[in-house]
Amino acid sequence: MKLSPKRFAATAIVASLALAACGDDDDEPAADEPTEEPAEATAEEPAEEPAADTTMAEEPADEPASDTTMAGGDMDGMEEIDFSAVSGTLIGAGASSQAAAMQGWQAGFQSLATSATVEYDPIGSGGGRETFLSGGSDFAGSDAALKDEEYEASIDRCAGDQGAINLPHYISPIALPYNLPSIEGSTLNLTPELIAGIFANQITNWNDPAIAAVNPDLELPDLTINPVHRSDDSGTTENFTDYMSQTAPDIWTYGEIEPWDTDGPGGGEGAPQTSGVVAAVNAGEGSIGYADASQIGDLPAAAVGVAGEFVEFSPEAAGRIVDASERTGGRSEYDFAIEVNRNPESADTYPIALVSYHIVCLQYDNQETVDLVKAFMTYVGSDEGQAASAASAGSAPISPEVQAQIAESIAQISVAG
Repeated sequence: MKLSPKRFAATAIVASLALAACGDDDDEPAADEPTEEPAEATAEEPAEEPAADTTMAEEPADEPASDTTMAGGDMDGMEEIDFSAVSGTLIGAGASSQAAAMQGWQAGFQSLATSATVEYDPIGSGGGRETFLSGGSDFAGSDAALKDEEYEASIDRCAGDQGAINLPHYISPIALPYNLPSIEGSTLNLTPELIAGIFANQITNWNDPAIAAVNPDLELPDLTINPVHRSDDSGTTENFTDYMSQTAPDIWTYGEIEPWDTDGPGGGEGAPQTSGVVAAVNAGEGSIGYADASQIGDLPAAAVGVAGEFVEFSPEAAGRIVDASERTGGRSEYDFAIEVNRNPESADTYPIALVSYHIVCLQYDNQETVDLVKAFMTYVGSDEGQAASAASAGSAPISPEVQAQIAESIAQISVAG
């Protein structure tokens, strides 16, 4: 099924996986080694494969796949990659929300491409995009797609004249973790208006009548609310504020923002990176924050009001949010930046979903980098790669339709002529 340029139905087909509590390990960078220059290729590069069609041809019955050429799904592109011929070091930086998933991807990929290494610095989405655009990394991880001006800058950064593309490889719920020991064991319900009111500093006490009205069975404490936000440039902030601006625009009047401290309402407590927000909520009774659900550990999280009911986060519920989301226009036909719909009509959908991207060039200046990027991005988007991130981070695998089109986009990556 070929999806239209304006819309794709990203119906998440999700295995029943429990969300892994990642603990302290997920707060550490995905790669401990310092960034190194890419190693020289040690093997002759294979001939360039033709661009993959969205429907992959089956392997001939009398030609079994080699140990390092995975026979993945029919449309995930894995059959086109000879991992044994890939070598060197691929450098990435960006979203800290991807840290847990990246550990799974690194391990899985490097078990196939044994002469290749992937390094990733989880410095945050904004820092990742900046590093990529300045030429300091081969790819970026970002919880927000390139902005228009960043896309224009990517045309100068990348080889050739085609710029960069956004690949939505990671879909995960953004949880609202809170620290209220007095209601331990119960679930806190919050409507979009309450969430916006809390983070806009308009609702300041946990026993506010508006909060009590949707939590009639809870004895809410007379305690000041401490809303915790990201202090660094953060795609998680951009996704979260996009949710508030769509669902409670009369209360959250700041729009979709990324640097909270300069564009937001002020107040509250700022903390850097996902791990910093989680640590701040853990440390302060009365605190509430927003963070990728894979990294909140044992903290409870609020259920969110949707279509007259309250929905707790899950990979399945988060994956459904992209079903009717539209592609961003004005970009390359191979770009998959999307405009997420935060107002679902179904109560089985969790609306505060993080759609996180890998940002790569369509053209690089050398074959080794092309081979590394194509191989790693193909693995990440494959059935095997999506299962790895679901197991390590509780993410929602992308749908087969989107998977096929992403594989087609990755197949276009080449050396600039």
